[in-house]
Amino acid sequence: MTDSLAPPAAADDMLENHPFAEIRVGDGASLVRRVTERDIQLFAAVSGDVNPAHVDALYANNSVLHGIIAHGMLGASMISTVLGTRFPGPGTVYLSQSLRFLKPVRVGDTVTVTVTVRSIDPATHHLVLATTCIDQHGDTVIDGEAGVTAPPEKLQIRRTELAEPLMADRNLRYAQLLAAAAHRPPIRMGVVHPCSADALAGAVDAARLGLIQAVLVGPSERIRRIAADNAIDIAGLEIVDAPHSHAAAAQAVALARAGQVEALMKGSLHTDELLAEVVNGERGLRTGRRISHVFVLDVPRYAKPLLITDAAINVAPDIYAKVDIVQNAIDLAHALGTPCPKVAILSAVETVTPKMRSAMDAAALAKMADRGQITGALVDGPLAFDNAVSPAAARTKGIRSEVAGDADILVVPDLESGNMLAKQLEYLGDAQAAGIVIGASVPIVLTSRADTAHSRIASCAIALLWHDFRRRAAAEVAS
Repeated sequence: MTDSLAPPAAADDMLENHPFAEIRVGDGASLVRRVTERDIQLFAAVSGDVNPAHVDALYANNSVLHGIIAHGMLGASMISTVLGTRFPGPGTVYLSQSLRFLKPVRVGDTVTVTVTVRSIDPATHHLVLATTCIDQHGDTVIDGEAGVTAPPEKLQIRRTELAEPLMADRNLRYAQLLAAAAHRPPIRMGVVHPCSADALAGAVDAARLGLIQAVLVGPSERIRRIAADNAIDIAGLEIVDAPHSHAAAAQAVALARAGQVEALMKGSLHTDELLAEVVNGERGLRTGRRISHVFVLDVPRYAKPLLITDAAINVAPDIYAKVDIVQNAIDLAHALGTPCPKVAILSAVETVTPKMRSAMDAAALAKMADRGQITGALVDGPLAFDNAVSPAAARTKGIRSEVAGDADILVVPDLESGNMLAKQLEYLGDAQAAGIVIGASVPIVLTSRADTAHSRIASCAIALLWHDFRRRAAAEVAS
């Protein structure tokens, strides 16, 4: 008897076993399972096995295996699943297991796990079963032999429904971003005053992953000393000497203006110092658009990336500035693969009231989108935060909207509210944050000392995707 394990139908909530008296040599069962990144992360969290080959994409992509692989024992646990739930099923006692790991299992692989009875001991009710795991290419990835005691009597037991575990993915859909950027040529990125170990390492990591060609702009001797003191390999990276942070900002912007770099990354200087050069009317990087920042957050309880703008640059934008802020975020969503993002213009209420400027601005922006003054998205507002991201909250308030409860982009009233919202999601909601400044002639990665390595690299990947999107759009216009 060979069974194929599929998700149980709604009415099939029972587990049924095969007692010893029914079992013959050659009997067995199978299950088919696709291995996901979430499976690997959950197994790592439960087992404590955080070997970087399984959980660190930066390490794994540069290892001999060239990418994340599943734990060997994750595959072995699927054997236990078959034995305990399908064949012989409930009442089985697992006695022993030998394993040979023949080939790595990767994210997205489909594994067929089969157990087959080899021998039976009538005196002890012991069974010896062949156990094999075969991938979608027909290659055996794990094989071995299990010893079990078969259940003595027939059992039917209701399937236990487990609570859905909540995982805080600390990688900001990291693998997806790297995969999206993988087939695009790296961009030359001017790294402005990388005079701390974190700033320098972030640039080197992004370069090693093929996202950027790092051009280090700052005091060359100091940069080399930091690299040597922290074992950071900067061999082969271009260094443009500048005596101090202000000079580095000016030099990096000049390189961008001359087309010698295609993006900028803030190093260990103040944001205002860099942006003052970027917005300079004579020698800066202004375009016809307002410059704004967009956070891209991976929030564990939200089903998709969430963009928040502007929480870093425009302190109290008026309605004209907000038009550009909204359009910038829409264009970035397009670059990240969302062709028609849903934009929620936030206020404290979901009704239009002249007493609240944010509500009036939101209503005006929504109407401007209706009239084609903002394009490429569904725009609605005012919406309170709860009914922008929660379908249940939107239903309770009786809001009929294609955006409510399913927003891709949240446009905040001002910098203070946006900064607090983004940081609350990051520190209390386990969100991972990245993002870039757009509206200038080149994308700008604004890093902070609190950023993780993955956050810095994700921001570089976003900058690369944005640059490629703009390049392709310009080529279409030219043709």
